[in-house]
Amino acid sequence: MPVPWLDPMDAPVFPCTSRALADPNGLLAAGGSLDADWLLAAYREGIFPWYEEGQPVLWWAPDPRLVLDPGRVAVSRSLRKLIRKQIYRISFDTAFTSVIEACQTSGGRENATWITPEMKAAYVNLHRLGHAHSVEVWRDEFLVGGLYGIALGKAFFGESMFSAQPNASKLALVALSRQLESRGFGLIDCQVHSDHLVSMGAEALPRRDFQEALTALLASKEQPGPWKTPPYNLMEKPS
Repeated sequence: MPVPWLDPMDAPVFPCTSRALADPNGLLAAGGSLDADWLLAAYREGIFPWYEEGQPVLWWAPDPRLVLDPGRVAVSRSLRKLIRKQIYRISFDTAFTSVIEACQTSGGRENATWITPEMKAAYVNLHRLGHAHSVEVWRDEFLVGGLYGIALGKAFFGESMFSAQPNASKLALVALSRQLESRGFGLIDCQVHSDHLVSMGAEALPRRDFQEALTALLASKEQPGPWKTPPYNLMEKPS
């Protein structure tokens, strides 16, 4: 069954997510562009881009959707032990481009070929506009882990993560969850199934339920702009 083609010269309007294909799961439309207005309109509808070099932009809304409650991120005993060693430093929004470049070379969503040069430029632009954020994990002066994604309303849309040392991406996710809790966020969209994320508490949510939750969370406004690194202990939940 052919999917709708979106003219990049038109306003960013997407088909209803209920029209997404079952196979491949969630494929909704092709075309459009990666300009900020297209990306922000897509995320507000629970849609994200995912394609490879040489393909048109493909837009997805899978069913079910993998999501994570920021207040219920599972921190294993071994991860707690690693946190207590205090050998890593966490920062936010200080090395966005470096994080996305590391994700390009480390994999994610099976492989990293979907982070095309155009995709990278689009998310760097969203970061400049204050909508995209990064979490960085440092050991001494070396960037050893991190993640990035989009914040809209009180929902965070995770895009990719990387680890150059064992469990560094897990530390980034714990740090993100603490930041989001402190800001009153209610959901991390993890998009598609990942054993790594399921091990940390992510659950599959029917698309209809995801859309309802997203609508409620987008009703609350989040001021765009860089996130500061709060002085919290990763072992402690924010008050």
